[in-house]
Amino acid sequence: MKISFELAAEARADEGKGASRRLRHAGRVPAIMYGGHRDPRMLSLNHEKLITLVENEKFYSTIIGVKVGDEMQAAIVKDLQMHPAKHQVLHVDLQRVQENEKIRLRLPIHFKGEAASPGVKTQGGIVSHRIADVEVTCLPKDLPEEIVLDLSQMKLNETKYISDIPLPAGVVATAVLQNKDQVVVSIHSPRAEEPETPAAEAAAAAATAAPAAAGGDAKKDEPAKKDAAKK
Repeated sequence: MKISFELAAEARADEGKGASRRLRHAGRVPAIMYGGHRDPRMLSLNHEKLITLVENEKFYSTIIGVKVGDEMQAAIVKDLQMHPAKHQVLHVDLQRVQENEKIRLRLPIHFKGEAASPGVKTQGGIVSHRIADVEVTCLPKDLPEEIVLDLSQMKLNETKYISDIPLPAGVVATAVLQNKDQVVVSIHSPRAEEPETPAAEAAAAAATAAPAAAGGDAKKDEPAKKDAAKK
């Protein structure tokens, strides 16, 4: 199987919030690796090296090698928690990968040909993306490097579903396996601006007329005030 990234990890024994807090203060990230018919293993990762990888979308959709001492274990990232206010990784969940066992992994969908599609180029439609990634099930050796969905032939009011995504042999969309196919992208007409209703027009006219009327009344009162002053 192809390994795209390597992570050096250290085994850890301490658990709990206090232990995790101490690790983060020391520039480490608490992590856990499970699966592969083995007991879960508590690990810590170097935050400085990890933070350079988290912005790469392939880090979440490819197989990585986790090295603990002299042992290298293939794994995939199942969950990664970020600090809500800081650019800091709080925790990582890793799942062991076995060559003969299928994995489930979410892969980003790369769209191409939108601007060239008849629905956009000649029919004035708007592309609406419903989902940005799709979960696939496959053996590690069959995991595709990327998923591409071509929209260049789509026309107005056409829709593509998960089942329309071309996948290599041995790779199946999990939603299709579960009979939960769903819309990925569609091209539709832009919404026309709704005309104002008579009631809305009347309200707008009244709002415009009110200041003018108020100004007129004020002018009418001025002569009366002057007359009262003369008397």
